[in-house]
Amino acid sequence: MALFGLPGERRLIGYGPFARSARCPEEGVAFYRNDFGLSAAEPWLIPARWEIVDAATLPEQAMPVIDWQLPDAASFAQVFQEISLAIRRGVFEKTVPVTVEHGKLREGDLRALALAFARVPAPKIAYAWIDGEKGFAGATPELLFELRGERLHTMALAGTARTEEREILAVDEKEIREHEFVAQSLMAKLADLGALIREERTILDLGPIVHFQTLIHVDLEQSISIDALLRKLHPTPALGPLPRTRETMELLLDWRQSLGCPPEFGAPFGLWYEKQFRAVVAIRGIWWSGHEVLLPAGCGVIEPSRMVNEWRELRLKREAVKSAIGI
Repeated sequence: MALFGLPGERRLIGYGPFARSARCPEEGVAFYRNDFGLSAAEPWLIPARWEIVDAATLPEQAMPVIDWQLPDAASFAQVFQEISLAIRRGVFEKTVPVTVEHGKLREGDLRALALAFARVPAPKIAYAWIDGEKGFAGATPELLFELRGERLHTMALAGTARTEEREILAVDEKEIREHEFVAQSLMAKLADLGALIREERTILDLGPIVHFQTLIHVDLEQSISIDALLRKLHPTPALGPLPRTRETMELLLDWRQSLGCPPEFGAPFGLWYEKQFRAVVAIRGIWWSGHEVLLPAGCGVIEPSRMVNEWRELRLKREAVKSAIGI
Protein backbone atom coordinates (compact mmCIF):
# COMPACT_ATOMS: atom_id res chain seq x y z
CA MET A 1 0.00 0.00 0.00
CA ALA A 2 1.13 3.56 -0.73
CA LEU A 3 -0.39 6.81 0.49
CA PHE A 4 0.14 10.46 -0.39
CA GLY A 5 -1.48 13.68 0.81
CA LEU A 6 -3.46 15.85 -1.61
CA PRO A 7 -4.68 19.42 -1.07
CA GLY A 8 -7.94 19.83 0.79
CA GLU A 9 -7.15 17.12 3.36
CA ARG A 10 -7.64 14.36 0.81
CA ARG A 11 -5.40 11.29 0.63
CA LEU A 12 -4.69 9.14 -2.41
CA ILE A 13 -4.16 5.50 -1.47
CA GLY A 14 -2.73 3.01 -3.95
CA TYR A 15 -2.99 -0.76 -3.54
CA GLY A 16 -0.73 -3.47 -4.89
CA PRO A 17 0.51 -5.39 -6.57
CA PHE A 18 2.50 -2.48 -8.01
CA ALA A 19 3.96 -2.51 -11.51
CA ARG A 20 7.50 -1.10 -11.51
CA SER A 21 8.83 1.29 -14.12
CA ALA A 22 12.03 3.20 -14.83
CA ARG A 23 9.99 6.19 -16.06
CA CYS A 24 6.90 8.09 -15.07
CA PRO A 25 3.85 6.94 -17.06
CA GLU A 26 2.14 9.48 -19.31
CA GLU A 27 -1.31 8.81 -17.84
CA GLY A 28 -2.89 7.55 -14.64
CA VAL A 29 -1.42 7.32 -11.14
CA ALA A 30 2.10 6.42 -10.08
CA PHE A 31 4.10 6.74 -6.87
CA TYR A 32 7.81 7.59 -6.81
CA ARG A 33 9.88 5.80 -4.16
CA ASN A 34 13.67 5.80 -3.94
CA ASP A 35 16.53 5.82 -1.46
CA PHE A 36 18.66 8.81 -0.51
CA GLY A 37 21.31 7.90 -3.08
CA LEU A 38 18.64 7.55 -5.84
CA SER A 39 19.95 4.08 -6.65
CA ALA A 40 16.64 2.41 -7.62
CA ALA A 41 16.55 1.36 -11.29
CA GLU A 42 12.72 1.32 -11.32
CA PRO A 43 11.52 3.88 -8.77
CA TRP A 44 8.05 4.37 -10.28
CA LEU A 45 5.29 2.23 -8.76
CA ILE A 46 1.96 1.92 -10.57
CA PRO A 47 -0.84 0.61 -8.32
CA ALA A 48 -3.29 -2.09 -9.36
CA ARG A 49 -6.06 0.16 -8.02
CA TRP A 50 -6.36 3.40 -6.10
CA GLU A 51 -8.86 5.61 -4.32
CA ILE A 52 -9.10 9.11 -2.88
CA VAL A 53 -10.45 9.47 0.64
CA ASP A 54 -11.07 12.33 3.03
CA ALA A 55 -8.63 12.25 5.94
CA ALA A 56 -11.49 12.79 8.37
CA THR A 57 -13.16 9.55 7.23
CA LEU A 58 -10.13 7.35 7.82
CA PRO A 59 -10.76 4.78 10.55
CA GLU A 60 -9.03 5.25 13.88
CA GLN A 61 -7.02 2.24 15.01
CA ALA A 62 -5.37 1.46 18.31
CA MET A 63 -1.85 2.84 18.28
CA PRO A 64 1.00 0.33 18.68
CA VAL A 65 2.89 0.31 21.95
CA ILE A 66 6.61 0.84 21.32
CA ASP A 67 9.50 0.66 23.79
CA TRP A 68 11.96 3.40 22.80
CA GLN A 69 15.71 3.64 23.36
CA LEU A 70 17.46 6.99 22.99
CA PRO A 71 20.17 7.42 20.34
CA ASP A 72 23.80 6.93 21.25
CA ALA A 73 25.31 10.34 22.04
CA ALA A 74 28.89 9.04 21.70
CA SER A 75 28.35 7.94 18.08
CA PHE A 76 26.83 11.31 17.19
CA ALA A 77 29.68 13.14 18.94
CA GLN A 78 32.23 11.24 16.84
CA VAL A 79 30.45 12.12 13.59
CA PHE A 80 29.96 15.74 14.69
CA GLN A 81 33.69 16.07 15.36
CA GLU A 82 34.51 14.62 11.94
CA ILE A 83 32.10 17.06 10.29
CA SER A 84 33.50 20.03 12.20
CA LEU A 85 37.01 19.11 11.10
CA ALA A 86 35.88 18.78 7.47
CA ILE A 87 34.23 22.21 7.66
CA ARG A 88 37.44 23.76 9.02
CA ARG A 89 39.38 22.09 6.18
CA GLY A 90 37.01 23.66 3.64
CA VAL A 91 35.41 20.40 2.46
CA PHE A 92 31.93 21.53 3.53
CA GLU A 93 30.07 24.71 4.30
CA LYS A 94 27.17 22.64 5.62
CA THR A 95 26.04 19.03 5.94
CA VAL A 96 23.29 17.11 7.72
CA PRO A 97 24.05 14.13 10.00
CA VAL A 98 21.14 11.91 11.06
CA THR A 99 20.58 10.20 14.40
CA VAL A 100 18.11 7.37 14.96
CA GLU A 101 15.98 6.54 17.97
CA HIS A 102 15.37 2.78 18.11
CA GLY A 103 12.21 1.12 19.29
CA LYS A 104 10.75 -2.35 19.67
CA LEU A 105 7.09 -3.16 19.20
CA ARG A 106 5.57 -4.41 22.44
CA GLU A 107 2.00 -4.80 21.23
CA GLY A 108 -0.29 -3.73 18.39
CA ASP A 109 0.09 -3.33 14.62
CA LEU A 110 2.70 -0.96 13.21
CA ARG A 111 0.63 -0.51 10.05
CA ALA A 112 -1.67 1.66 12.13
CA LEU A 113 1.06 4.33 11.97
CA ALA A 114 0.23 4.94 8.29
CA LEU A 115 -3.39 5.86 9.04
CA ALA A 116 -2.32 7.94 12.05
CA PHE A 117 0.06 10.05 9.95
CA ALA A 118 -2.57 10.24 7.20
CA ARG A 119 -4.83 12.16 9.60
CA VAL A 120 -2.18 14.82 10.33
CA PRO A 121 -3.49 18.11 8.84
CA ALA A 122 -1.83 20.65 6.55
CA PRO A 123 0.65 22.24 6.24
CA LYS A 124 2.27 18.84 6.73
CA ILE A 125 1.97 16.36 3.86
CA ALA A 126 1.23 12.74 4.71
CA TYR A 127 3.08 9.86 3.04
CA ALA A 128 3.34 6.12 3.65
CA TRP A 129 4.57 2.87 2.11
CA ILE A 130 3.79 -0.61 3.45
CA ASP A 131 5.21 -3.82 2.00
CA GLY A 132 4.41 -6.84 4.15
CA GLU A 133 6.17 -6.56 7.51
CA LYS A 134 8.16 -3.49 6.42
CA GLY A 135 7.13 0.08 5.90
CA PHE A 136 7.45 3.74 6.71
CA ALA A 137 5.02 6.58 7.27
CA GLY A 138 5.25 10.24 8.12
CA ALA A 139 3.88 13.75 7.78
CA THR A 140 6.53 16.08 6.41
CA PRO A 141 6.55 19.88 6.23
CA GLU A 142 9.07 19.88 3.38
CA LEU A 143 8.00 19.90 -0.26
CA LEU A 144 10.81 18.89 -2.62
CA PHE A 145 8.91 20.32 -5.56
CA GLU A 146 5.53 20.46 -7.24
CA LEU A 147 5.23 20.57 -11.03
CA ARG A 148 2.02 21.92 -12.53
CA GLY A 149 2.32 22.49 -16.24
CA GLU A 150 5.30 24.75 -16.84
CA ARG A 151 5.48 26.15 -13.30
CA LEU A 152 7.60 24.59 -10.59
CA HIS A 153 7.06 25.27 -6.88
CA THR A 154 9.61 24.47 -4.18
CA MET A 155 10.79 25.73 -0.80
CA ALA A 156 13.75 26.30 1.44
CA LEU A 157 13.01 24.91 4.91
CA ALA A 158 15.78 25.26 7.49
CA GLY A 159 16.20 26.80 10.90
CA THR A 160 14.38 25.25 13.85
CA ALA A 161 13.17 26.28 17.29
CA ARG A 162 10.48 25.46 19.83
CA THR A 163 7.25 27.37 19.27
CA GLU A 164 7.76 29.37 22.47
CA GLU A 165 11.16 30.49 21.07
CA ARG A 166 9.63 31.93 17.87
CA GLU A 167 10.78 35.49 18.62
CA ILE A 168 14.33 34.31 19.30
CA LEU A 169 14.41 32.29 16.06
CA ALA A 170 13.47 35.41 14.09
CA VAL A 171 16.75 37.11 15.12
CA ASP A 172 19.02 34.07 15.64
CA GLU A 173 22.07 34.71 13.42
CA LYS A 174 23.12 31.05 13.28
CA GLU A 175 19.63 29.84 12.24
CA ILE A 176 19.24 32.67 9.70
CA ARG A 177 22.66 31.88 8.25
CA GLU A 178 21.77 28.18 7.95
CA HIS A 179 18.49 29.06 6.24
CA GLU A 180 20.16 31.42 3.79
CA PHE A 181 22.70 28.72 2.88
CA VAL A 182 19.74 26.59 1.87
CA ALA A 183 17.69 29.29 0.10
CA GLN A 184 20.59 30.74 -1.89
CA SER A 185 21.89 27.31 -2.90
CA LEU A 186 18.42 26.33 -4.09
CA MET A 187 18.11 29.55 -6.11
CA ALA A 188 21.47 28.80 -7.75
CA LYS A 189 20.31 25.26 -8.65
CA LEU A 190 17.19 26.63 -10.30
CA ALA A 191 18.71 29.62 -12.09
CA ASP A 192 19.13 27.86 -15.44
CA LEU A 193 15.53 26.62 -15.57
CA GLY A 194 13.68 29.91 -16.03
CA ALA A 195 12.43 33.05 -14.29
CA LEU A 196 12.68 32.80 -10.50
CA ILE A 197 10.38 34.27 -7.89
CA ARG A 198 11.58 34.15 -4.29
CA GLU A 199 9.09 35.06 -1.59
CA GLU A 200 10.07 36.61 1.73
CA ARG A 201 11.40 34.39 4.51
CA THR A 202 8.63 33.53 6.96
CA ILE A 203 8.22 31.33 10.03
CA LEU A 204 6.21 28.12 9.54
CA ASP A 205 4.31 27.09 12.67
CA LEU A 206 4.06 23.31 13.11
CA GLY A 207 2.67 23.21 16.63
CA PRO A 208 5.50 22.21 18.98
CA ILE A 209 8.20 23.53 16.62
CA VAL A 210 8.70 26.31 14.08
CA HIS A 211 10.94 26.60 11.02
CA PHE A 212 12.13 29.30 8.68
CA GLN A 213 10.50 28.85 5.27
CA THR A 214 11.08 30.54 1.91
CA LEU A 215 8.78 29.67 -1.01
CA ILE A 216 10.35 29.71 -4.50
CA HIS A 217 8.60 29.50 -7.89
CA VAL A 218 10.03 28.96 -11.37
CA ASP A 219 8.38 29.54 -14.74
CA LEU A 220 10.17 26.89 -16.80
CA GLU A 221 11.57 28.13 -20.11
CA GLN A 222 11.83 24.64 -21.58
CA SER A 223 10.48 21.20 -20.75
CA ILE A 224 12.45 19.02 -18.38
CA SER A 225 11.58 15.49 -17.27
CA ILE A 226 10.43 14.76 -13.73
CA ASP A 227 13.33 12.33 -13.28
CA ALA A 228 15.80 15.04 -14.29
CA LEU A 229 14.21 17.48 -11.84
CA LEU A 230 14.40 14.90 -9.05
CA ARG A 231 18.12 14.39 -9.63
CA LYS A 232 18.70 18.13 -9.91
CA LEU A 233 16.87 19.08 -6.72
CA HIS A 234 17.64 16.09 -4.46
CA PRO A 235 19.06 16.26 -1.92
CA THR A 236 17.81 19.67 -0.94
CA PRO A 237 20.43 21.93 0.63
CA ALA A 238 18.39 21.54 3.84
CA LEU A 239 19.24 17.83 4.00
CA GLY A 240 22.28 17.38 1.78
CA PRO A 241 25.87 18.61 1.73
CA LEU A 242 26.95 22.06 0.58
CA PRO A 243 28.71 22.10 -1.78
CA ARG A 244 27.26 18.95 -3.33
CA THR A 245 30.09 16.99 -4.90
CA ARG A 246 30.83 13.29 -5.27
CA GLU A 247 33.18 13.51 -2.25
CA THR A 248 30.74 15.35 0.03
CA MET A 249 27.84 13.04 -0.92
CA GLU A 250 29.94 9.92 -0.23
CA LEU A 251 30.98 11.31 3.16
CA LEU A 252 27.37 12.08 4.06
CA LEU A 253 26.17 8.64 2.98
CA ASP A 254 28.93 7.04 5.08
CA TRP A 255 27.92 9.06 8.16
CA ARG A 256 24.24 8.24 7.64
CA GLN A 257 25.06 4.52 7.42
CA SER A 258 27.31 4.59 10.49
CA LEU A 259 24.50 6.16 12.51
CA GLY A 260 21.94 3.57 11.32
CA CYS A 261 19.83 5.89 9.17
CA PRO A 262 17.10 4.22 7.03
CA PRO A 263 18.01 4.48 3.31
CA GLU A 264 14.74 6.26 2.42
CA PHE A 265 14.96 8.92 5.13
CA GLY A 266 15.21 12.31 3.43
CA ALA A 267 14.73 10.76 -0.01
CA PRO A 268 12.04 11.90 -2.45
CA PHE A 269 8.61 10.30 -2.17
CA GLY A 270 6.14 11.48 -4.76
CA LEU A 271 2.85 11.13 -6.59
CA TRP A 272 1.99 11.52 -10.28
CA TYR A 273 -1.74 12.27 -10.55
CA GLU A 274 -3.84 14.21 -13.09
CA LYS A 275 -0.65 14.94 -15.05
CA GLN A 276 0.82 16.81 -12.09
CA PHE A 277 3.68 15.71 -9.87
CA ARG A 278 4.31 16.43 -6.23
CA ALA A 279 7.28 15.11 -4.27
CA VAL A 280 8.06 15.53 -0.60
CA VAL A 281 11.24 15.09 1.38
CA ALA A 282 10.59 11.96 3.47
CA ILE A 283 11.37 13.31 6.93
CA ARG A 284 9.34 13.46 10.18
CA GLY A 285 8.39 9.80 9.93
CA ILE A 286 8.83 6.34 11.42
CA TRP A 287 10.34 3.28 9.71
CA TRP A 288 9.80 -0.34 10.73
CA SER A 289 10.73 -3.91 9.84
CA GLY A 290 9.10 -6.72 11.78
CA HIS A 291 9.15 -5.60 15.42
CA GLU A 292 12.08 -3.19 14.97
CA VAL A 293 11.21 0.52 14.76
CA LEU A 294 13.38 3.50 13.73
CA LEU A 295 12.73 7.20 14.25
CA PRO A 296 15.41 9.26 12.44
CA ALA A 297 16.04 13.00 12.59
CA GLY A 298 18.68 15.23 10.99
CA CYS A 299 20.29 18.56 11.85
CA GLY A 300 22.13 21.06 9.70
CA VAL A 301 25.72 21.59 10.82
CA ILE A 302 27.63 24.71 9.80
CA GLU A 303 30.76 26.32 11.24
CA PRO A 304 29.05 28.07 14.22
CA SER A 305 27.11 24.90 15.19
CA ARG A 306 27.62 23.51 18.67
CA MET A 307 27.01 19.87 19.47
CA VAL A 308 24.82 20.38 22.53
CA ASN A 309 22.47 22.64 20.57
CA GLU A 310 22.25 20.22 17.64
CA TRP A 311 21.60 17.28 20.00
CA ARG A 312 18.76 19.29 21.55
CA GLU A 313 17.32 20.07 18.08
CA LEU A 314 17.40 16.38 17.11
CA ARG A 315 15.42 15.46 20.22
CA LEU A 316 12.94 18.28 19.50
CA LYS A 317 12.29 16.93 16.00
CA ARG A 318 11.81 13.35 17.23
CA GLU A 319 9.41 14.53 19.92
CA ALA A 320 7.44 16.45 17.26
CA VAL A 321 7.01 13.24 15.23
CA LYS A 322 5.63 11.36 18.21
CA SER A 323 3.44 14.28 19.23
CA ALA A 324 1.88 14.54 15.76
CA ILE A 325 0.28 11.09 16.13
CA GLY A 326 -0.11 10.97 19.89
CA ILE A 327 2.50 8.41 20.89
